[in-house]
Amino acid sequence: MSGSPPSPEGGFVRRVGLFQATAINMSQMCGIGPFVTIPLMVGAFGGPQAVIGFVAGAVLALCDGLVWAELGAALPGSGGSYVYLRQAFQYRTGRLMPFLFVWTAMIFIPLIMSTGVVGFVQYLGYLAPDLGQTSGDLIGLGVIALVVVLLWRGIEHIARITAVMWTVMIASVLLVIVAAATDFSPHLAFTYPAHAFDLTGSHFWAGFAAGLTIGIYDYLGYNTTAYMGAELKEPGRTLPRSVLFSILGIMAIYLLLQIGTLGVVDWHRMTDPHDIAATSVASAVLEETWGKGAADTVTVLILITAFASVFAGLLGGSRVPYDAARDRVFFRPYARLHPRHRFPTLGLATMGVITGIGFLIGRHTDLATLIQLLTTVMVIVQALAQIVALTVLRRRQPALRRPYRMWLYPLPSIVALVGWCVIYGYADRNSPGRHPIEWSLAWVVLGCVAFLVWARLERVWPFGGKEISEEYLAAPATDTTPTRA
Repeated sequence: MSGSPPSPEGGFVRRVGLFQATAINMSQMCGIGPFVTIPLMVGAFGGPQAVIGFVAGAVLALCDGLVWAELGAALPGSGGSYVYLRQAFQYRTGRLMPFLFVWTAMIFIPLIMSTGVVGFVQYLGYLAPDLGQTSGDLIGLGVIALVVVLLWRGIEHIARITAVMWTVMIASVLLVIVAAATDFSPHLAFTYPAHAFDLTGSHFWAGFAAGLTIGIYDYLGYNTTAYMGAELKEPGRTLPRSVLFSILGIMAIYLLLQIGTLGVVDWHRMTDPHDIAATSVASAVLEETWGKGAADTVTVLILITAFASVFAGLLGGSRVPYDAARDRVFFRPYARLHPRHRFPTLGLATMGVITGIGFLIGRHTDLATLIQLLTTVMVIVQALAQIVALTVLRRRQPALRRPYRMWLYPLPSIVALVGWCVIYGYADRNSPGRHPIEWSLAWVVLGCVAFLVWARLERVWPFGGKEISEEYLAAPATDTTPTRA
């Protein structure tokens, strides 16, 4: 059962501690994201008031993180949302919701990773200004292949690699923050255009919705260890702490980075597509403050940071189809683990391929549209459904052991629900002509059709009886003491 510590012969091994878990989350959160989205955020708000977007994203991430913390501590299996939706919605809709989650996760998780690779190539262009479209495409695909090769090993080795890359990530971000502080101009950072805070106009709220989408994208990854619940030591303690510590740490880093950048580089430069500040803003900060040599050095560290983000994301995401396949809610070959290193081989390979496809799509469209599309697809089946799942499980399984319980319940759930609805409701307006709402709905409808075909073949609900499984109620405790993170 997913809720009990597996043996080395039968499944995953619990070897990842709190520091390593927090490092995995933070590496995924603070990859290339803030280094490429600061100009996007400035463009959405039309000025340095763009810092509002990062604050709003942090609030949504914290509230949503509390949902993940309670569910992950109570249901510490591999697969994250898949496990939570399976347990909550099995009573009325059988296996529909977990099937739909895996259906969408196999798309949106690799698309998130593909944005990191797009950013990697974008910053590489600072070091190699003559880098062409084809060369950049080939380099990005090579980076994805290297990530898959490095992940093709045991989790204990991966945890050590991630800790090293987390250190590089922290160093690169801190160097940009320190450099900005040495030449910081309050006039640049805090001089706002007219009507910047006009709350009565529709322009502000359209910009706020776009900024919230970009902001939550930058924080995505706080839930990476939830997909690795079966590999965490003392998951009831480790998982909620890793979620909350990583959000608070990244929030502080992002605010310092955003304000510091705006205090060095004129925000108008970030809206000019021909200016280096629009594509490699961190490199522009270092060039303005410490010179070209320092900018080149930090750019290399940023490239390593981007690599670490993709590494951590594919590490956690590849676990999603594994638990589903073991429960016969996804294609059965995805249930196979490597005979020696105990990791899901087909899940990792599939997500690597889809990441490559998403990277090519992002390279030949634009990053803002790719972020809007992947976020919209994610909202319905994961974000909103999971908030509902928390309440359903409190009612359906009151005896479920909960080492962590959400603070101020249900207020954080309500705030998270409103935030996700704002992102979804403004999606078409923020991506004119792209129709992300329509595409997301079409993908869910197609998933429902695929589920009906699969359910007919497997003879499960609605073509058979419901199979109620409450194994976490009977599973032995994986922790010794309940805790509030």
